[in-house]
Amino acid sequence: MEIKPIKTEQDYYDSIQRVEELWGAKKDTPQGDELDLLVTLIESYEMKHYPIAPPDPVDAIKFRMEQMGMTKADMVKYLGSQSRVSEVLNRKRKLTLSMVKSLYKGLRIPAEILLA
Repeated sequence: MEIKPIKTEQDYYDSIQRVEELWGAKKDTPQGDELDLLVTLIESYEMKHYPIAPPDPVDAIKFRMEQMGMTKADMVKYLGSQSRVSEVLNRKRKLTLSMVKSLYKGLRIPAEILLA
């Protein structure tokens, strides 16, 4: 087992290939330990070189609505009037702090996403 830092794209692809070979290795074996280390190195490399931007607040609200089977009418409870819901979902009105608090408490959408 030769583990080294992932510094280049080639190192990254080689590490992924090795993970595929080791996939399913039993825990607490040399192969299992190598797999754990490689996965950690790959995750670190990906976070640095392929960062994932946080979702847009409106997209996060729409996603949660879809997950929960909610309609625009259901959102009045969190955003105010029906017209305010439409304005927010059509990006014509920004979220207020009270809306953010309500969405966080009621729908568990992370505040850091809503405040972005």
